[in-house]
Amino acid sequence: MANWVYPLGTANDGDWDISLGTSDSALTVDGWAHTGLKVATLAAGTAVELPAAAEERIIVPLNGAFTVTVDDVEYPLAGRASVFHGPSDVLYSGTNAAVTISSPDGGRVAVATAPANASYPTRLVTAAETPVELRGAGNCSRQVHNFGTPAALEADRFIVCEVLTPAGNWSSYPPHKHDEEKDGETQLEEIYYFETRVADGSGAPDPSRADAIGYQRVYASDKRPIDVAAEVRTGDVVLVPYGWHGPAMAAPGYDLYYLNVMAGPGPVREWLISDDPHHGWVRQSWAGQDIDPRLPFGG
Repeated sequence: MANWVYPLGTANDGDWDISLGTSDSALTVDGWAHTGLKVATLAAGTAVELPAAAEERIIVPLNGAFTVTVDDVEYPLAGRASVFHGPSDVLYSGTNAAVTISSPDGGRVAVATAPANASYPTRLVTAAETPVELRGAGNCSRQVHNFGTPAALEADRFIVCEVLTPAGNWSSYPPHKHDEEKDGETQLEEIYYFETRVADGSGAPDPSRADAIGYQRVYASDKRPIDVAAEVRTGDVVLVPYGWHGPAMAAPGYDLYYLNVMAGPGPVREWLISDDPHHGWVRQSWAGQDIDPRLPFGG
């Protein structure tokens, strides 16, 4: 079985903390073809570069501010203190464009990618423009930043968003899949990039010594084998090539963030899913519940 779980430090390449599935990734993953992710930690005044390639990219500051240069045009990204401080400016670079990412004060940045053919214009999506969705209810409440979804961004192949789950809640739930082209479902592989933190007001006596964790589940929806029950921390990645996936669980005391990158071979850029029939009924139970009052993160 291919390796679908990459703890921090197992997918690094040169200046990149993570380099998976992109046009220049040294690490190859059998059966992985439609999405990519790079993450870099930049010291103040340093930069990383991406050569022009037949892939579309979206640059997402995780913490800190950045300047992104696309074919000699500079775009400032205001950034944020952390992924738990609300949306950030992001930049869609289009395809076949050389990209340089620099940071005046240092920070961590992600680049979501997908092989692409059609060309769309470079676009800055500011934090203020980012659609923020509060999804689910009760202990399935989560916050979604939909900056790279079809309704928010013109692009060729990928769908990109980020999800924040308060401590003790479940997201990516009920378990669902998008692994075949059929009526009501699109075939999309998916990347989960995680960050965790000690939740505000958790009562941890020394947050610096706490081990902020979450969990991710992926299991088979047909005869293709997959069985993932992964403990995740900041910098870890789980790949979902197919199968039921969910929940993504924020352990009590620890908030959970993940960046999702989805794309596939189908003709339509759309997120259409099927719920695991054993658990899909849970969606109906939200009708009588309130959204978790800890949301939204970032005010």
